[in-house]
Amino acid sequence: MICDRQNDRIQRKREIMSKHIDLGQYTVDSLGRYFDLVPKNLGADARLSKRGMTFETKSWEIRGIGHLCVMRMNAFFGLMKMETIVIAPFEADLPLYNADWVKAFGTETQIAELYDTQLEPWPEESQGKFLGIKTGFDNLPDAPTGEHWYDSVLYPCSIHKNGKGLTDSLNKLAGEYTDLFVAELAAAAAAGKCQADLKKARVSEFAHKLVANDGPAVSMMAKLFGKETMQRIVLKHMYGVE
Repeated sequence: MICDRQNDRIQRKREIMSKHIDLGQYTVDSLGRYFDLVPKNLGADARLSKRGMTFETKSWEIRGIGHLCVMRMNAFFGLMKMETIVIAPFEADLPLYNADWVKAFGTETQIAELYDTQLEPWPEESQGKFLGIKTGFDNLPDAPTGEHWYDSVLYPCSIHKNGKGLTDSLNKLAGEYTDLFVAELAAAAAAGKCQADLKKARVSEFAHKLVANDGPAVSMMAKLFGKETMQRIVLKHMYGVE
């Protein structure tokens, strides 16, 4: 019993000392094993800073698949950090992928959400693969989610976890989830393309609803940089639909 408690304390110390992976670069590397990534020129939108909050955004064309965005936010002298990854498939009939990592005053939150933007139903077999990863981390505390406008299109295999001293576990969870989605993209690309214009329209509908529903991140960006800039960042750079 004493030995078990000592081992638990050692593991917690290791977790606290661990470093969050660069999930954006991890995603770029994972996609790069299968696809060519072509960087897009964001101009002045690549780095926006105001009132102690800095947003850095990068986006790529995923050739033969769609769009990738990586956004990083830093605030309060590093006491709050956020990393957002969006993979928007246009030529493969797979869900829209959104991942967020947030660290605020020592607490980490890891979110990976899949949204129904497909032209055809997503096979339960594929959903089950992601659900298997989710259930494999049931020991991690769930992050409170609340109710959102997109709940009707959010797949149950999406994940929401948070806590302190969980860095290694959250890194592993995010890595496994990312790699599985990228592998599913590669399989879908090999199987044949869908109607890209119709698929992109479904993603565009989601992105426009995100802007219209004025969520916390969207609202904050609009207050800092103006509604026009916020809409351009979200629609053009994050989701690649304009």
